[in-house]
Amino acid sequence: MQKLIVFLRRETVLSIAWLLAAATAFLVPPDRAYLDYIDGGTLGLLFSLMAVMAGLQGLGLFRRLGEHLLERTATTRQLEGALIFLPFFFSMAVTNDVALITFVPFAMEVLELAGEEERLIPVVAMQTIAANLGSMATPIGNPQNLYLYSHYQMSLGEFFRSMLPLTAASGLLILLFLLCRRSTPLSLPKLTPPAISEGRRLGFYLILFVLCLAAVAKALPVALLCVLVALLTALVDRRVLVRVDWSLLATFVGFFLFVGNLSRLPACHDFFRAVLAHHEAVCAVLASQALSNVPAALLLSGFTDNGTALLVGTNLGGLGTLIASMASLISYKQVVRRSPYKKGKYLLWFTAANLVFLTILLSGYLLLAL
Repeated sequence: MQKLIVFLRRETVLSIAWLLAAATAFLVPPDRAYLDYIDGGTLGLLFSLMAVMAGLQGLGLFRRLGEHLLERTATTRQLEGALIFLPFFFSMAVTNDVALITFVPFAMEVLELAGEEERLIPVVAMQTIAANLGSMATPIGNPQNLYLYSHYQMSLGEFFRSMLPLTAASGLLILLFLLCRRSTPLSLPKLTPPAISEGRRLGFYLILFVLCLAAVAKALPVALLCVLVALLTALVDRRVLVRVDWSLLATFVGFFLFVGNLSRLPACHDFFRAVLAHHEAVCAVLASQALSNVPAALLLSGFTDNGTALLVGTNLGGLGTLIASMASLISYKQVVRRSPYKKGKYLLWFTAANLVFLTILLSGYLLLAL
């Protein structure tokens, strides 16, 4: 029983997804149609990207690039800017989760070295906002983008036309925040990043990453990509397969089953379609605050054809509460582990900053959409 409780606490979203799937299975008994619920393309792309990112992260590539950038900072504003914009831009290519796992501990270490630990809370909170907003720029930036891009069969042009203006506006808001911060001269100790000695392995993962991009651009079959990534990583570095977030993939499957069953219940189907009609973005933002944006995308996509509005809503919906984006929990756990007594202050700072960004960006989007 104790092990079950620990599992439920550790994998809350996964547990909820499968409980919902099991509950709706009583209303829609399992049949062959269940197989049609599963979006194999999304799962394949997600698996491949997670495996490649785990390999690159294990080599220390992202941290090394960040340290090179920090060598050019001379003021506290430049330091904060570098630490905040690193996850903003990196998340576009390596996902918001990987960007935060890499750069939040890095920021804590650098701020301590610089004697600027009082900046930890605003910097980490803004890193989290930056990673969530930067990740919306590309189909591979976060799981909901990858799913919606695949589910609605979007073209790259359609995706970028929808998301790049919002990403640019987000970057300008972050820049405005930095300009409002007090800046003082900074003397940062010289960082000595470890060299990346495994050049062949680095080249191997970079080639796999290019193949992932080719699959996203629909130039390579996802099934072939999955086979290549699984076989080659098993041969070259099987530890990477252990570091893949299998629980996230299982969560997707659970929600696919749940949403598929709901869509076959006429009353539920009609209700969700009526609620979502012409309010997809706002509904996605609200649903994300309670469910988080990935489950919200999986749930709502079964009841609307307006993928663009849902894409915008689930990305902006990552702002707000701590669970609006599961990636935000990564930063929170890092802060609590390092400075437990700062937990309350961090939550206040994080929530206030998120609500400001959400209000401005959502209001701007809705005004332009009129």
